[in-house]
Amino acid sequence: MCIYCCNRQVNVGGLENVLKAVKRTPAVKKIVYTSSYFAIGPTDGYVADEKQIHPGKAFCTEYEKSKFLADEIALQAAAEGVPITIVYPGVMYGPGMLTSGNLVSRVLIERFNGRLPGYIGDGYDRESFSHVDDVVSGHIAAMEKGRVGERYLLTGENASFVRIFDLAASIANTKPPKFHIPLWLLAIYGWISVLVARITGKPPLISYPGVDCLRHQWAYSCDKAKKELGYSPRSLTEGLAETLLWLKNDKLITF
Repeated sequence: MCIYCCNRQVNVGGLENVLKAVKRTPAVKKIVYTSSYFAIGPTDGYVADEKQIHPGKAFCTEYEKSKFLADEIALQAAAEGVPITIVYPGVMYGPGMLTSGNLVSRVLIERFNGRLPGYIGDGYDRESFSHVDDVVSGHIAAMEKGRVGERYLLTGENASFVRIFDLAASIANTKPPKFHIPLWLLAIYGWISVLVARITGKPPLISYPGVDCLRHQWAYSCDKAKKELGYSPRSLTEGLAETLLWLKNDKLITF
């Protein structure tokens, strides 16, 4: 199955099936739908909130496109009176399975094992990092306190991957990288990684569409979630310290 078909089937078709089931089940009082910051869209040069609507004209990845399409369906359902509350986590990180979605942990493993000797990009990228435990708490709060039909960004501190590497080096008392790996070189690595992944079955560290994401900024404010849900994301320093300790205890990195 192609990547687009898979993403559309899960992210779009899955939501459509849930909404159909809800319409046949009046006992359901509320749905908390997990979207993604990708559905809000890039924020090159500014910090966005829940009022931003993805322009829907260009997408870095098929995943972003599928989340945009699903978000349209969720918003239309809300307009029709379906009791749905939508949450948008940022770039999630923290202890957990080393899936393709746990990019921060996988990048840290490569960095501390010497396989990623330089910074990723020049630091122009800016992502909103969300610790997994904070996102879980945000979902519970959205179920208990979130207003029906509203959107809530469950994001965190906005930073670049250069900042991630610098913080990790400071926490672990190790030296930060001395040079930057340009995005064009990362794109070539991404193509090779995808080819290797198709042979080995293991997810690539980064794909060439993923490199396109680093050419943009994805910075958001979670002030609405803080005010209405009591959402309280931990600092990136605190979250990375916990993540690094977990990786060290599991003997995935040393420092």
